[in-house]
Amino acid sequence: MTALLTATSLLNAEPSAAEQRVAEAIKSQQLSVVHFWAPWCSNCQAELKGGGWIKIVKDNPNVHFYFVSVWNGGEDGTAMLRKFEITDQPNVTILADPGPRGQNHIKEFAGVPLSWIPTTWIYKGGDLRYALNFGEIRFSVLQQFLEDSQSEWSHKGEPKID
Repeated sequence: MTALLTATSLLNAEPSAAEQRVAEAIKSQQLSVVHFWAPWCSNCQAELKGGGWIKIVKDNPNVHFYFVSVWNGGEDGTAMLRKFEITDQPNVTILADPGPRGQNHIKEFAGVPLSWIPTTWIYKGGDLRYALNFGEIRFSVLQQFLEDSQSEWSHKGEPKID
């Protein structure tokens, strides 16, 4: 019975402060990149060491980047991000979800499943434009997705398939 009550309370838990902040921010018409990571994750470390994150942040000053540390006991990883100059960028916000590591870690964030880190999502106007959910990112691909997310497109006027 205790396990059932614990599971129910976890399902009905209020979103964390980090989740609330991101959920509000992604409604903006400005592009937002939400990057889930943890300092202990070797794939996340590899992305940082390669210099791709600092380059993409600096190359896209009109995009806001949210580095959300998850499954890290509530620690935000600022010390590691500082080593790679990410903390000093005006278009970066560093947050931490307080959820634990291990079996009971969060599995959803802002209504979207979260099952792996690193994970990177791109939003515009509240719409999830791209979700890169499983592992290290190629920064040339991320740059292309950012450019594609800025474009306005429609299917109006296109011929129908018979």
